[in-house]
Amino acid sequence: MTVDIGVIGGSGFYQMEGLSEVESVAIDTPFGKPSSVLTIGMVEGQRVAFLPRHGVGHLLLPSEVNVRANIYSLKSIGVKWLISISAVGSLKEEIEPRHFVIPDQLYDHTKNRTSTFFGEGMVAHVSFAQPFCPILSRLIYESTIKAEATAHRGGTYICMEGPAFSTLAESRLYRQFGFDVIGMTAAPEAKLAREAEISYAVLACSTDYDCWHPDHDTVTTEMIIENLVANVETAKQIVKFTISSIPDGNEDSPAYRALEKSVATNLDVISDKIKKKLDLIIGGYL
Repeated sequence: MTVDIGVIGGSGFYQMEGLSEVESVAIDTPFGKPSSVLTIGMVEGQRVAFLPRHGVGHLLLPSEVNVRANIYSLKSIGVKWLISISAVGSLKEEIEPRHFVIPDQLYDHTKNRTSTFFGEGMVAHVSFAQPFCPILSRLIYESTIKAEATAHRGGTYICMEGPAFSTLAESRLYRQFGFDVIGMTAAPEAKLAREAEISYAVLACSTDYDCWHPDHDTVTTEMIIENLVANVETAKQIVKFTISSIPDGNEDSPAYRALEKSVATNLDVISDKIKKKLDLIIGGYL
């Protein structure tokens, strides 16, 4: 079974509706279990795998999500394109709650996340100047237009550690730095997707003004869920439009063969154990 397209659902986006020929697939990985079983089915003539990032019922903190296992499991079934749905706070006046953003840059401000498959005897450094696939980002943006949604193309997503939301001092500083939206999940996903040579992009759903805006209440989980629920049908429509427009191959994406010249370790000293563990990720270059 080969599945070219994956969708990771974030807060409020817990299931993929409209799937036909549905099956659930449980995958064990060398990095443990993913957040949930994969739900695989047909959408718009394409076979798609759906994974709820925080687990069924929203059981996992952002820092508890086993991102390595999630990305590995999607890679193991052949995923080349990965759409990530992410709830974000807005750091710009013009990005209002319930607007969508398709960011093109990323600032990693996390502290305790594992963001690489490598280490423990094998070193690799992947190019990451363009953290989000521009091809997939463009397709997502074009799909927001088809869905008649209010969307902003481009901008920087700052990924914070969480789970607490920003302090007022932090929120003001992020605005001074010129960041556009803030979330808790995109950085490790984007880095691991690049190492897995999966083209990755984010459909960010603005739920609030973080806490910097003087005319809006302090952000709460209730506020976030309320705005996400209000936007979830539009988000699902955007995802379906995007899926229908994805090409067969990702040869023009920055993710394509991203690991080809990334390994720094002398191949002769890499243990068989590590080679076996990372065969799916790097085996084609060893």
